[in-house]
Amino acid sequence: MTSRLNPYLTFDGNAREAMEFYQSVFGGQLQVSTFGEYGPPDPALADKVMHAMLTTDRGYVLMASDTAPGMAYNPGDTITCSLSGDPGDGLEEAWEKLSDGGTVTMPFEKQMWGDLYGSCVDRFGIPWMVNVTQPR
Repeated sequence: MTSRLNPYLTFDGNAREAMEFYQSVFGGQLQVSTFGEYGPPDPALADKVMHAMLTTDRGYVLMASDTAPGMAYNPGDTITCSLSGDPGDGLEEAWEKLSDGGTVTMPFEKQMWGDLYGSCVDRFGIPWMVNVTQPR
């Protein structure tokens, strides 16, 4: 197996909803395991996500979980997801979906380095950067 680097996101009880949203953005196969599947949990945790993994045909891998008992939830403090690629890779459409209902922190437009780029915080509090390389 080749080494890979991918983001791992933590949510405060809505990991399943968030991962289903990302699946609607990127497509792919979503696997979800709950705390309840791994022994007799606290009933409040039974349906919470212990681990989820979205694997797309483009090679994106996004993992997530709900906050485990005793862990602090601080959205967006330590991670930003970055998407970059060529025109026609579907990144423009991904930008539209990710920014819908979120906060645009930099409009998706041509930047001084020549690429189309934008940054936003999606409706789940996750920061994203999207860069589409332009022909030079």
